[in-house]
Amino acid sequence: MELTATAPPRSGRQAAPTAKRRKSQIGLAFIAPFGALFALVFIVPILYAAYLSFFQDKLVGGNTFVGLANYGKLFQDPQFWDGVGRVFRFTLVQVPIMLIFAMALALALDSMRLHGTKFLRVTIFLPYAVPAIVATLMWGFLLGIKYGLFGSLNEALGTDIDPFSPGTTLISIGVMVTWAFTGFNMLIFYAALKAVPRELYEAAAIDGANEFQIVRAIKLPALRGSLVVTIIFSIIGTFQMFNEPQILPSMVANSGVTTFYTPNLYAYNLAFTGSQQGYAAALALVMAAITIVVAYAVQIRGLRNASDQ
Repeated sequence: MELTATAPPRSGRQAAPTAKRRKSQIGLAFIAPFGALFALVFIVPILYAAYLSFFQDKLVGGNTFVGLANYGKLFQDPQFWDGVGRVFRFTLVQVPIMLIFAMALALALDSMRLHGTKFLRVTIFLPYAVPAIVATLMWGFLLGIKYGLFGSLNEALGTDIDPFSPGTTLISIGVMVTWAFTGFNMLIFYAALKAVPRELYEAAAIDGANEFQIVRAIKLPALRGSLVVTIIFSIIGTFQMFNEPQILPSMVANSGVTTFYTPNLYAYNLAFTGSQQGYAAALALVMAAITIVVAYAVQIRGLRNASDQ
């Protein structure tokens, strides 16, 4: 009597890949609108800027392909490096001051010793909701010596204080930026503190720790991850500084703001005033690469320090 081997049913094996494939298709359908929009407003402009960076608009010959000539010219451009150096100096001073203020405010709100914390959170965050152009106009009127607070103080006291003199304009811009973004960073720190279990505070208090010791041993270590995030966001924001130096020269005289005061302002003036779109595109791409490198270095260093703790 012969026995014939029969293969087991394969319907179960086929159903699993089919269901998995269907889930993948559903997931792709959900992210497709975002992917299309992301490509349209982010990827395509970058590729177009890269394309433009290989051309120059010449008097003879029109728009001409020049290869890497724009990049070679940029690396030898003292105006570009002057703007880059100014932005780096601004970042090294303004970002730590702003984050210290934001962290102090978050710790104060989390201490549960203040009345009206909800009102204070909204009040501190409110400057971030003010458009940058409106904020610049407001501070320009406030600090200008022809009108506003300092103009009245100079007239009353017989002084000659000018917050927008060439030597102090960058400091005044730092005050504007700090006022606008401290609240945003404060909320990030405050959210990180709220994620800390309250049992840790109670246990530390039972062990005899005072408020300062709790802040040093529990709260500050809990802020390391959010500190890395805020530093990266702040670096990206300061490297993109544009609104303040663009608007201030039309409001105050002798501010020291030049057409190449920051790299973004320089790229704008090259593209829309100097009709050098190719050179401006090369500048924008190089500045984006510098920003990515600096932000990535900060992220790696921050994550490494957090893992060592």
